[in-house]
Amino acid sequence: MSDKTKGMLCIIASAFCFALMNLFVRLAGDLPSVEKSFFRNAVAAIIAAVALIKNHESFMWHKGCLPGLILRAAFGTMGILCNFYAIDHLVISDASMLNKMSPFFAVIFSCFIMNEKVSLFRALVIAAAFIGSLFIIKPTPALLDPASLVGLLGGLGAGIAYTMVRYLTARGERKTYIVFFFSAFSCIVTLPFLIFGYVPMSWKQLLMLIFAGISAAGGQFTITAAYSYAPAREISVFDYTQIIFAAALGFFVLGQIPDSLSVIGYIVICSASVIMFFHNRREGA
Repeated sequence: MSDKTKGMLCIIASAFCFALMNLFVRLAGDLPSVEKSFFRNAVAAIIAAVALIKNHESFMWHKGCLPGLILRAAFGTMGILCNFYAIDHLVISDASMLNKMSPFFAVIFSCFIMNEKVSLFRALVIAAAFIGSLFIIKPTPALLDPASLVGLLGGLGAGIAYTMVRYLTARGERKTYIVFFFSAFSCIVTLPFLIFGYVPMSWKQLLMLIFAGISAAGGQFTITAAYSYAPAREISVFDYTQIIFAAALGFFVLGQIPDSLSVIGYIVICSASVIMFFHNRREGA
């Protein structure tokens, strides 16, 4: 099996894990997004810590990487909280699609963080993706649906976070440590809200959040493995299979059916990602 095939399979596995995470978060019921985020990240932090210990790696960051780690963790935490809120208030495939605007936000912020140039063609593809998101958000006379805007904000946070991951790995920081730092940071930030605003949960809800954490950790590690096998330009488009998984899980488990406008939005954004994928391959970007 070629490395490209391994990378493709890993990123599809990651997409399935994150779709499962979204489902388990929804099945956890009416709990605050902060509480869901804490338990999700606590499980992921434990798994990452075990991996660091097993590999005899240090729990200290590399010199000069702390500011980048903090920015990655802060925007990642914002992305998770917004995404979880959207999952609780939208069809989960809609929430997933809005969160998948993150690659396009990453392109925008890479201009400022990584000093990368954005061509007119890429700018037009990004604009098309934003137009697709409007079909999902569905602007109303009352401006925009708050839950959809929060979901889009989650994609923004994730896009900045992924850009910081690229920044950190380019400076030699370990991928497992980045996962650990982010998960631990999120737990610390959300802990005060959990203590003072804790909502009692049933054993079923706790179990769903544990499953969400396991799924999230699986997604983090498989996507890391994917990009170790092949460059993003060759495999990143397969990350959008999460939308297919999310729609299937939402239909079979929750009985959710996306409306026609949402489906149009999915097609537009996924088409934009495919166009970007082939453009990157052609240019060797």
